[in-house]
Amino acid sequence: MRAIVIEESGGPEVLRLADRDDPVPGPGEVLVDVRARGVNFIDIYQRSGLYDVPLPFVPGMEASGEVAAVGEGVTDLSVGQRVGWAMAPGAYAERAVVSASLVVPVPDGVSDDQAAALLLQGMTAHYLVRSVHPVAEGDTVLVHAAAGGTGLLITQLAKERGARVIGTVSTEEKERVAREAGADEVVRYTETPVAEAVRELTGGRGVAAVYDGVGRDTFDASLASLRSRGVLALFGQSSGAVAPVDPQRLNSAGSVYLTRPSLAHFVADRAELLGRAGDLFSLVEAGRLDVRVGGRYPLADAGRAQSDLASRRTTGKLLLV
Repeated sequence: MRAIVIEESGGPEVLRLADRDDPVPGPGEVLVDVRARGVNFIDIYQRSGLYDVPLPFVPGMEASGEVAAVGEGVTDLSVGQRVGWAMAPGAYAERAVVSASLVVPVPDGVSDDQAAALLLQGMTAHYLVRSVHPVAEGDTVLVHAAAGGTGLLITQLAKERGARVIGTVSTEEKERVAREAGADEVVRYTETPVAEAVRELTGGRGVAAVYDGVGRDTFDASLASLRSRGVLALFGQSSGAVAPVDPQRLNSAGSVYLTRPSLAHFVADRAELLGRAGDLFSLVEAGRLDVRVGGRYPLADAGRAQSDLASRRTTGKLLLV
């Protein structure tokens, strides 16, 4: 099979296509013929060395495809079944071995592209609006990078629960995309200070929650946008890591809450994993959740896909197909 192999940490140029032996599933594992792979910031963090991964390795934490073989002890998945997964390595390849405990069945009404585009970012959006700060009818929330893959899904899921959504974007085109997803108000952070705009839009009160996957560049504005006892969910760092924070700042901001959640801790139980994925698939099948694919790249162009994602030139989800 062909796979992208990283032998040293570095820039996009270290993503090299190579021939490798077909993997064989062991006990409790499945072999999947991969059809589509999600491109995520975690892939960039691992490639660059920001997240430590033993070398060499095949990157990619999210994909969809068809089961080609099952290992010993696997009883709830079968050869020929369409499946997807998130938070398991090895997706940037034509075939991948994955723990069966992390694989979810994909229903007929969800395409391979939709499944690969939805699982990591969709389940992230799901746990953020259902668990980290359970959005209530009438809540106003702030979503950074609202035209990105995760931002579009957070916006839609928050609207499903009756929220008023304020989104941040950088361009007119991204504003259009965010509004199409349901954002009620959009702030172009390149033109207007975000916290000031949020205070004006909320009559000085602030928002119930900020969903921030950007990190360093947005953290201060996120904190300043919260209402008293609001929640800042810092779930990513696409602009870089946030500097150490004095807890007194949380008091000064109104006894607010700061959390740094990760998807792995919200799908560790298989029942919870299947529940979150099942909810998302049901919404897609019902036409109530739009999964926007912003770009499809050949596997050999993984470096270009990651560069486009990092540059924030794109909207929606990028896939390797």
